[in-house]
Amino acid sequence: MTNTFKLNFNRLLPFIIFAGLVVVPFWGYATDSSFYVAFFARVMIYAIAAVALNLALGYGGLISLGHALFMGLGAYSVAIPAFYGIDNGWLQLLICISSCAVIGYITGAISLRTTGIGFIMITLAFAQMGYFLFVSLKVYGGDDGTSIANTSQMLGLNLGDIYTVYVVAFLVLILSVWWMARLRASPFGMVIRGARQNARRVNAIGFPARRYLIGAYVLSAVLCGIAGFLLANLNAFASPSLMSWIISGDLVVMLVLGGMGSVLGPLYGAFAFLGLEEILKMITTHWLALFGLAIVFIGLMGKKGIVGFMDDLTSWCRPGAGKNGTASATEKEAS
Repeated sequence: MTNTFKLNFNRLLPFIIFAGLVVVPFWGYATDSSFYVAFFARVMIYAIAAVALNLALGYGGLISLGHALFMGLGAYSVAIPAFYGIDNGWLQLLICISSCAVIGYITGAISLRTTGIGFIMITLAFAQMGYFLFVSLKVYGGDDGTSIANTSQMLGLNLGDIYTVYVVAFLVLILSVWWMARLRASPFGMVIRGARQNARRVNAIGFPARRYLIGAYVLSAVLCGIAGFLLANLNAFASPSLMSWIISGDLVVMLVLGGMGSVLGPLYGAFAFLGLEEILKMITTHWLALFGLAIVFIGLMGKKGIVGFMDDLTSWCRPGAGKNGTASATEKEAS
């Protein structure tokens, strides 16, 4: 009975998380506690951004330190039109998607002319260029950022309402996770995963690996921009700090914690990273020291993050498993 529970827990955990997220707004409304509704909305938005980064980094092997640029573009796609009195959410979303797609294509095409440390540094440089560009735009608040008086209006709903943006973030997160699960097993996903292993062989069998990787980078940029769009509405604020390398680094750490290349890794990583951060903040003002130790400990649990740790635990609990039993290929693929 115990083993059966442990075996099933690995598969049940994502459903438990999503069920808990469904309960949060009702509980927040009943107890008049909007703080936790805002907190979990923020976690889901960062999970969406981590899912986006997983497409480029986890699937395609593109170590990007510039994805904060797209979150910032998404946030300013709300802030700048709102500055001029435009609160049409569909128009703001169109600006977000088109700007992230164009900038993603340009930066991706240039960055993919190199690999390894060169790719990392170029993506970082583009994000810092965006950061300093918006710092210099004093009309939009410069370094201080800008408040958003008129948040996005869509289908008669105001995304500035904490419960509305929570529901939208929840739906976008479910759709993005489902999309990544389908994309992972699709021909497109297989090509970019193959390009991560050996781009020359992918080219040799007739698939232009660089074009596929640029496509993955652009899709990743657009989804990351949508996360920024939602975050701007949640906070009613946009700041150049959202484009800083620290945000890109946080997304990479979330992905590493959860498990790069897995479908659910970004979700687990965002919950672990932001949940641990919030808990430690309530315990001590020196939370960063403990946070660093906790990150090291979680990292030592396994190279494949939380998903890999749970796979190993499931294999260990399986009746009849050997000392070095590992999860079957089918289970790992499903994860």
